[in-house]
Amino acid sequence: MSSPRQTEAIRNELDTSRAKGDLRQVQIPPCPELLAQLQQAMGQAEPDLNLVSHIASQDVAMSAALIRMANGPLYKPVGPPCSTVGQAMTRLGLRETAQLLSRFLVQNAIPVNNRQLARFWERSAKRAAAMDFIAQQLPGMSRDLAHGFGLFLHVGMPVLLQSMKGYASTMVEANARIDRPFIATENANHRTDHAVVGALVVRVWNLPPLLMAAVRLHHDFSALGAKDVDPDVHALIAAGLIAEWLMRRHEGLSEDADWAANHAAAMAWLHLQWTDLEQWEEALGPIFDAT
Repeated sequence: MSSPRQTEAIRNELDTSRAKGDLRQVQIPPCPELLAQLQQAMGQAEPDLNLVSHIASQDVAMSAALIRMANGPLYKPVGPPCSTVGQAMTRLGLRETAQLLSRFLVQNAIPVNNRQLARFWERSAKRAAAMDFIAQQLPGMSRDLAHGFGLFLHVGMPVLLQSMKGYASTMVEANARIDRPFIATENANHRTDHAVVGALVVRVWNLPPLLMAAVRLHHDFSALGAKDVDPDVHALIAAGLIAEWLMRRHEGLSEDADWAANHAAAMAWLHLQWTDLEQWEEALGPIFDAT
């Protein structure tokens, strides 16, 4: 049986800091109403297809993105191309439809206008797709939680960029320093970091508590195996490290410090071998290209 103690402690920490601590000056964009409706619809034992279709049709650009994805190479369309939301949903399936709508709504709620984060939402979408793939390979991992974790993992960065003076310079410094972790530079300069702020976004938007805890702890690899941390949170953190590595491999980037220091523990937690990662890397190539 999983322990909720750490998740409860994180929720209390965030609430206290937002009320009278260092997070008071952080401006969290409101949760999009359509995202709240989508979460409610997908949270039902039998999701209402008509409601999801109605949500998808509320924004022309979002509908177009859905249709474009359904007609893309990833789904190997046969026959005439989709031209309506209903046709696209039929081809994609309900879960994939909801995931694409979620990505669209979150991206538009938290715009990014900074060269340091030029590919932020593109990479977030790829990470979310990788997490969804990994969840399908690991029995017991929720695909919805995994996708959400990939999407919200670094969402604290654009929020900090909008809220904290000098955060753009902090990102430059944090990326350049090799003597301490990225979040250590954030905390030194702003008394908070993107893991905390990302978790606050999840909390304020009333998304799942396990997602909140995983985003908060995603740089705390010492949490792997801690008895007061929910096992599902361990799994998300470990899988997130692997998803990031797979994405960097696809982009031709070198491994980062987190991977070098913690991949053995992450692979051990998930009972994975290098042959598993090699197979995943090959399977994910077309998914990354199409996302």
